[in-house]
Amino acid sequence: MRPLTYFVATTIDGFIAAPDGGDPTGPDGFLDVPEDYLRFLIEQYPETLPAPARAALGVTDPGTRFDTAVMGRRTFEIGAQAGIPDAYSHLRMVVVSRTLGARPEPAIEVVADDPVAAIRALKQEEGRGIWLVGGGELARTLAEEIDELVVKINPVVAGSGVPLFGGGFAPRYLERTAVHQIPSGTTVISYRRAPGEGAAR
Repeated sequence: MRPLTYFVATTIDGFIAAPDGGDPTGPDGFLDVPEDYLRFLIEQYPETLPAPARAALGVTDPGTRFDTAVMGRRTFEIGAQAGIPDAYSHLRMVVVSRTLGARPEPAIEVVADDPVAAIRALKQEEGRGIWLVGGGELARTLAEEIDELVVKINPVVAGSGVPLFGGGFAPRYLERTAVHQIPSGTTVISYRRAPGEGAAR
């Protein structure tokens, strides 16, 4: 069974986007992408770079972690509004939305009903891992299906915004598996579901 990994950038206080849900790393964003941080992504997670960035940087490495990207409508619309609805065209793209309607691009799959069932079906297929791109509400919906959480904690405090996990109080217990400190300030921490743990102890 292939794993579902929530790989996401966040602030110290746990926000992945501003209150308006805009691109936190875009021209008006609040999360910087220093050279050493970008180099880390190219070396460790090349498939998580958007296709235009891969082309601009000359990145051809297909990566070894993911071959499928899953995201909610708001996350999808960040690329769509920038004119690149298939921002991860090098991956299989799955958008979870009840309101998006027909496929915005032939290669993009839309899941309109029961995202949990859709993820369970994807996990049973052959291939590499599944990357949960965002956002926070979808992460909360899929919380029981997330096998690995990799947070890129930026040296920023936002105060408010889109939380890492939306929804109400629901403690989950994880096991830390790796910590990587990027010199410019971002800390990448990997967690996996604690053995035998459910939503609470």
